[in-house]
Amino acid sequence: MDDTTLRLRSHKRVSESPVQANLRRSDDRPYVIAQLGQSLDGRIATTSGDSKYINGPHALDHLHALRASVDAVVVGVGTVCADDPLLTVRRIAGVSPARVVIDPSGRVDPKARCFAEDGIRRLVLRRMAAGAPLPTGVEVVPMADPSAFEPSSILEALKQRGLRRILVEGGPTTLSAFLEAGLVDELHVFVSPVILGAGRIGLSRKACDTLAQALRPKAQVHVFADGDVLFRCDLKDSVREEGSRDQPLPPEVRNPDEHPLQPRALRAAG
Repeated sequence: MDDTTLRLRSHKRVSESPVQANLRRSDDRPYVIAQLGQSLDGRIATTSGDSKYINGPHALDHLHALRASVDAVVVGVGTVCADDPLLTVRRIAGVSPARVVIDPSGRVDPKARCFAEDGIRRLVLRRMAAGAPLPTGVEVVPMADPSAFEPSSILEALKQRGLRRILVEGGPTTLSAFLEAGLVDELHVFVSPVILGAGRIGLSRKACDTLAQALRPKAQVHVFADGDVLFRCDLKDSVREEGSRDQPLPPEVRNPDEHPLQPRALRAAG
């Protein structure tokens, strides 16, 4: 069995359920998934901007599965200018989502690869009369003023155009804005065992004065053979840190012999 088959089978076990079962909300706004790949020290690129590829093939398989599960993938103009991504589904079987670029000042290159004509919707959110003409078929969504680019307004504009399941893929400024606004339902973070030492930070939010103010979402963790670790976080029901360290650990954590992720050496030492 070749490596690609093994990777995709492993990926399927992890990602066939994360987004399909929970893409409905009790309120009326779109369901939002955010995705991020980073190094062990929280960097998404080196100081020179090199970012391909911090994470391994499992992370790419998972990202493409997320794309295939949503109506639209959203990126900021900075990501398009820096990486020129395709934003399509290629590594798994599935349909590519609509491609949405947030471009308030109209600085995106009309020749960007995400605007390629392939039968999939392409949308650009920009201020009225901003920027150069875009390729035929690209939908320009005019946003009236700076406040229109708040995450809640962006989601409303996408909902009005029939896009109800959204993947916020990048970059860090866009992703962090949705996180800070409390509009991310699921956060998928791949951490790769590589240390860059410096570079661009992936996630940021308002600084916490105490750990009691930190978000501590429920998370499922999956470890892949290449060392990458996926944290699949449920932000719909995030809990605060306050008091959590005073609670007794569940039995499977208290007893190393029953904990499947406990290293053998530590089990023996314990």
